[in-house]
Amino acid sequence: MLEGKSILVTGGTGSFGNAFVPMTLAKYNPKRIVIYSRDEMKQWEMAKKFQNDPRVRFFIGDVRDKERLYRALDGVEFVVHAAATKIVPTAEYNPFECVKTNINGAMNLIDACIDRKIRRVVALSTDKASSPVNLYGATKLASDKLFVSGNAYAGGHDTRFAVVRYGNVMGSRGSVIPFFLSIRDKGELPITDERMTRFMISLEQGVELVWHAFSDMEGGEIYVKKIPSMKVSDLARAVAPEARQKIVGIRPGEKLHEQMIGEEDAHYTFEYPEHFKILPAINNWYETSERIKDGVRVPEGFSYTSDNNKDWMSVEALQAWISANRDKIGAI
Repeated sequence: MLEGKSILVTGGTGSFGNAFVPMTLAKYNPKRIVIYSRDEMKQWEMAKKFQNDPRVRFFIGDVRDKERLYRALDGVEFVVHAAATKIVPTAEYNPFECVKTNINGAMNLIDACIDRKIRRVVALSTDKASSPVNLYGATKLASDKLFVSGNAYAGGHDTRFAVVRYGNVMGSRGSVIPFFLSIRDKGELPITDERMTRFMISLEQGVELVWHAFSDMEGGEIYVKKIPSMKVSDLARAVAPEARQKIVGIRPGEKLHEQMIGEEDAHYTFEYPEHFKILPAINNWYETSERIKDGVRVPEGFSYTSDNNKDWMSVEALQAWISANRDKIGAI
């Protein structure tokens, strides 16, 4: 699918881009991967890792700037949309800025991709977009809806859009694992609620889900990877077994448990060995065999939440993952 192709990654200097680029270069040997982002320092740091690889290009730009997107998309065939304002408290205190990037930026990209005749676009989403309680989740829900409906908006154009939905990305910069590692020597870790659970996904799994979406999509699908859950208190025990856990209470915009698929989406959701697909309700696309393929519709009332998950990550499994990935944790 991506062999010899030109790919652009918005927000490509983030955790996802730093995993996607080397993995995709190694597996598919694309013609080029364009990193589109607005942070020149992050681009400079990332460029040093690929300075001898002519397939990797860098393009300063913001998804809020439609004209710049048009220029960056010249000759591109595939797009991964990873750009977002995603820190929950930041979004709560800077709501206009979050909307400009996560919603207006999505609209700009959809328009530009259709006009530039991009073949396939996969947008990254989050469990916080399912029944959102914070502004970040609400903007990502709106973004998801825009990318799904973009397939109808494209009209007679061949551009197709899909979404992949993630949980907590293990070890990514600013996430809970590097935070706990940075303060564990103090002997105390803050826990919002001892009942709190989260989905756990590695960056490598996230990249592989994007690859799968590119190869499988007909347009409008939301792909949800089957991944384990973990109690945040167990996560803390894995990082610092001897540390005391201090209960600090749920912060504004937080849920006790995260949700990937809500009951309202069950009618449109199909199950596969390693993932679920939420198919688009518009135009009765959820009934089309080319989108369903070999999927099995989930039962009415089905939901996929971090507390009703069948798969759980043990303390020992997380400790083994931390040991194997210590050099990467918090670095990107």
